[in-house]
Amino acid sequence: MPLYRLHYFPESGNSYKLALMLTLCGQTFEPIWTDFGGGVTCTAEWRKAVNEMGEIPVLEVDGVKMTQTAPLLLKLAEQYGRFGAETEDEKFELLRWLFWDNHKLTGYMATYRFMRAFTENNDPQVLKHFRRRLEDFLGILDGHLQHNAFAIGTKPTVADISMMAYLHYPSDEHGFDFAETHPAIHAWLGRMAALPGWKPAYELLPGKRMTNYAK
Repeated sequence: MPLYRLHYFPESGNSYKLALMLTLCGQTFEPIWTDFGGGVTCTAEWRKAVNEMGEIPVLEVDGVKMTQTAPLLLKLAEQYGRFGAETEDEKFELLRWLFWDNHKLTGYMATYRFMRAFTENNDPQVLKHFRRRLEDFLGILDGHLQHNAFAIGTKPTVADISMMAYLHYPSDEHGFDFAETHPAIHAWLGRMAALPGWKPAYELLPGKRMTNYAK
């Protein structure tokens, strides 16, 4: 069995994606809390020792450090035979939604949520711009989920794990009430939370938390 060590911070939805995937696949990992809020990932020392890209998460597999959440999710899906696609059409759809999430949904939500909740002095006009973009992306996802139980059909995949990660955090962080505004997303999040072994981020990722200025 591989030995996993996950470098993370609790508020990182990308860290949660890997933690949740490992957990749903019946794997354990050693949690390595990282002082992202303190700027450690910006230091030359950390980038030389942990990740030259200066990003969290980092997944160590038997001592080998690996980065970038999407390819890691795909690698784990293939390794454990879970949450992947079966046909060529399904593989295309999985990648389509996974890439869309990385470029649009996660890309904007991660930045918006961080600025909104974990930055003391933010720019209201920047937040307004990101919010407007997110409302578009969330509308696209909600419309898709009105006709699909999961991203590519009737079974959850790593595309779902990727898309739901930032959306499942408390509403006082991201500022959306999905039950009220996006009922299909709300129902889908419930289906994901009902998967055997599912746990929320702040349970899977312990450690010192950043100040939430949006409360």
